Amino acid sequence: TRLITEGKCYCDNTDVETMRDQRDKGIPSKCREQSIEENLEIWNKMRDKLITKDSLVRKYVVRGKFPNVKDKNKCMRDPVFYRFVDGVHYRLGDKYKLYPTYDFVCPIADNMCNVTHLLRTNEYADRIPMYRWVEQAIGLPTINIYEYSRLNLSYTVLSKRKLKWFVENGHVDGWDDPRFPTLRGILRRG
Repeated sequence: TRLITEGKCYCDNTDVETMRDQRDKGIPSKCREQSIEENLEIWNKMRDKLITKDSLVRKYVVRGKFPNVKDKNKCMRDPVFYRFVDGVHYRLGDKYKLYPTYDFVCPIADNMCNVTHLLRTNEYADRIPMYRWVEQAIGLPTINIYEYSRLNLSYTVLSKRKLKWFVENGHVDGWDDPRFPTLRGILRRG
């Protein structure tokens, strides 16, 4: 709410394909210049927990209003910070439908957890300026970010999505199975 009030975020109902195309070409959204009052009105409707599935407000997302929509780093072209998700959350069920994106919530969660040094694989290098923007926009202290190369092991699956199949189909005891290349599995193996 504060970022919308300060003109640092706006509500956008552009369809996904058009938004993707506009971001790719560096074209500002038609919603970018909406008044703060309009954005706050839409945002308050988006936050309504009694919102119906067919409500037109569900077509909106909240985007950061970054200084340059033609930035060479396409991650910095007005990224989406909040959107509707209709799936059932693994812990919260269907209590909420409006969720923050990973890019928006990470700097906030890291700060809440008192993280002082952030270790990230360099595949996220293009997202560091966005991380810094969120820190600065909200007024959070700057966290030290250290990058390292992604670890690949021969003949070992490291993808959580692929490992999940083994867990869900009962081929292993769980995420802490000693045969798994997870931290919990390695610790259990000794």
